[in-house]
Amino acid sequence: MRITRTTNPHSGIARRARLIAVAATGLLAATALATPSAQAAPTVQARSQAAVDVARTLGSGTTAGSYYDTEAKTFVVNITDAADASAVRASGAVPKVVKYSTAQLNKAGNATKAADIGGTAWAVHPTTDQLVVTADSTVTKAELAKLKKATASYGDAVVIKRSSGTFNKLITGGSAIYGGQYRCSLGFNVVSGSTYYFLTAGHCGQVASTWYSNSGHTTTLGTNVSYSFPTNDYALVKYTNTSITKTGGAGNTDITSSASAYVGESVLRSGSTTGIHSGKVTALNATVNYGSGDVVYQMIDTTVCAEGGDSGGPLYTSGGIALGLTSGGSGDCTSGGETFFQPVTEALSNYGVSVY
Repeated sequence: MRITRTTNPHSGIARRARLIAVAATGLLAATALATPSAQAAPTVQARSQAAVDVARTLGSGTTAGSYYDTEAKTFVVNITDAADASAVRASGAVPKVVKYSTAQLNKAGNATKAADIGGTAWAVHPTTDQLVVTADSTVTKAELAKLKKATASYGDAVVIKRSSGTFNKLITGGSAIYGGQYRCSLGFNVVSGSTYYFLTAGHCGQVASTWYSNSGHTTTLGTNVSYSFPTNDYALVKYTNTSITKTGGAGNTDITSSASAYVGESVLRSGSTTGIHSGKVTALNATVNYGSGDVVYQMIDTTVCAEGGDSGGPLYTSGGIALGLTSGGSGDCTSGGETFFQPVTEALSNYGVSVY
């Protein structure tokens, strides 16, 4: 994890802190909310859900995920039994017969988890029908050999690749938020009744309980209500400063709803360190082992870049749909990278709040 520090780089939690970073959102800016316009995104989301539903109905033993084919502009559902093709077509998706089912690929994922090697991440990639395992630059030759041995029996169902970067948790915000010695990102403003909160990364909530809008800690924003990390990576902060203007935006986009991401989706990420960057969703339900027991599950895997100070910030669509909160990744915004996001729908459901 990589944390942006504001003081004392030699504190007792330096090992954990260096893995953190937070994405910037600019949600504290005093901007007006625009009236949502008609857009195609909800239709695409509905089609995505239909593909997910039919795959769930058929079961993980005969399906292997779904994804959006950007060239054909249609959703594809992987199946291992051609007899299921008619059910897929009835849902509006296109069937594709593949070699491995989700259940088989998940077994390979369990073997990877059992190897317990920090600096690794893995997810089922439905576009290739494989479990893709990434080992970052901290993984030694001996650890890589252990990983290959653990997955050898699964043959070409598993692809192991190296990353020149390091999987770090990234702390900062659309509007930067400061807590303790660290800088994180405000993710999304949310509300329950007449009470206002904001979401950020759970690993940010783990290192600080009170958040400020400046590094001098003179303007308080709010205090933690709860956080979940590891396993999940989200936190809820209650605004205690009534003078702060709270808007429902991320980057320069008005956020009007939330949804689950889908493979192949075009997405945006906003961060206080690197600004707004775009990319695509490559996998869902990814697992990331940051090391020292910090393992998170069911993450959104993307090609969006991020850097230190970008954690907790928002993942969203150009149509204003909230998707996730920045957890961590590898690489940078010069050479590119891989970044993982906590699905925002889980955090919203857990805390009983909604975006606005």
